[in-house]
Amino acid sequence: MSSTPTSAREGSLEAPKRHALDWRNPDFWNEESLNKELERVYDICHTCRRCVSLCQAFPVLFDLVDNSSTMEVDGVAKADYRKVVDQCYLCDLCYQTKCPYVPPHAWNVDFPHLMLRAKAIKHKNGETSWQSKVLSSTTTVGKLASIPVVVQAVNALNNTAPMRNLLDKTLGVHPSAVIPSYNSNHGRKRLKMYEGAVEAQVAGPTRGRVAIFTTCYGNYNMPQVVEDLAAVLKHNGIEVKRLAREECCGMPKLELGDLESVARFKEANLPVLHAAVQAGYDIMAPIPSCVLMFKQELPLMFPEDAALLEVKRAIYDPFEYLMFRHQSGLLKTDFKHELGKIAYHVPCHQRVQNIGPKTRDILRLIPNTTLEMIERCSGHDGTYGVKSATYGAARKIGKPVVERMKKADAAHYSSDCPMAGAHLTDAIDGKPQAQHPLSLLRLAYGV
Repeated sequence: MSSTPTSAREGSLEAPKRHALDWRNPDFWNEESLNKELERVYDICHTCRRCVSLCQAFPVLFDLVDNSSTMEVDGVAKADYRKVVDQCYLCDLCYQTKCPYVPPHAWNVDFPHLMLRAKAIKHKNGETSWQSKVLSSTTTVGKLASIPVVVQAVNALNNTAPMRNLLDKTLGVHPSAVIPSYNSNHGRKRLKMYEGAVEAQVAGPTRGRVAIFTTCYGNYNMPQVVEDLAAVLKHNGIEVKRLAREECCGMPKLELGDLESVARFKEANLPVLHAAVQAGYDIMAPIPSCVLMFKQELPLMFPEDAALLEVKRAIYDPFEYLMFRHQSGLLKTDFKHELGKIAYHVPCHQRVQNIGPKTRDILRLIPNTTLEMIERCSGHDGTYGVKSATYGAARKIGKPVVERMKKADAAHYSSDCPMAGAHLTDAIDGKPQAQHPLSLLRLAYGV
């Protein structure tokens, strides 16, 4: 028998409204309560099926229902509910772009945060694999792997078949998955040459002084993007500053359901970020997931934290920031190089910031530059696209994006998420190098 709630309305016309994550409530951790809510939401999803093409979570759910004895959710074994949970990587696209039953609709469906609750209970019960714990410890791994001398050995070994087979057997990293290289010349080190006081000019909500949160990936794996961001800001008369220190934003641990580790990272980062905001700096990070963490996920976990809410209001996606400068006539358009055609993938965690296509709008300012916009999930996620257990599904999810990139026949391939960009272009014949939009913007400026 269907457990779907009844309502006088089909869908909602209001903007989605996110509720705080009630993770301090004892009921949040009650498995019986969780299973009841999973059944309720699964039943709504089953009778709708609008999100079937977004990711692997929904096909898994619908297959479970269709192969059950009742062909309804009540015929699915409770133990199989977690098979759906394991396929969700918290991209938020179902919530933000597809589901008509998200709050304020009476049915109150928040699929990603329900999956997060299930992941959190699984983690609390000690069911998270040690491999997943290692892969999500981005700061620790980055520090160790990027030590001078060590870094050369790590990068060389990671490109050999024996090491890739070993990583598969030990950490469950697929031999064909793209794994990032490490760099001892960290992003934070590179910011030193760009620091220096500049007379700040206010533009909209931006104050013209930026403290850069380099992120784990930007600091250890792709420091060039951090440097490119600093160069673009300096060229536009914006003061650049390094934060006194920084830890992981917490997103990799959030995706595991390790909420206590997320809380620890928040407590480590918040005093530094808040001090920078109080000193008159805006905050910027080159990785969309890290920006989203402070814009959305942490404020939903700690809605009463006044300092965190100040940081939330002061953190920006780089192109969101640059567009505010442009709208006030303060963004330089003295481009020296055209870019031609760009096959541009919009990452999920940038889309759900609800800032609009600001990367596209800025790059369009460059003469003789066009963009093939691709607004679909790459399938990568933080670790989903590298794990042997999910690599095949990740490739399947990203295949429509890859096909569009191939057809674009572009001069440049780009994504604001460098991991997504590498994942996608690896599947293109000839394996073109994906470039971050910040790197393309710097190239156009010639600085």
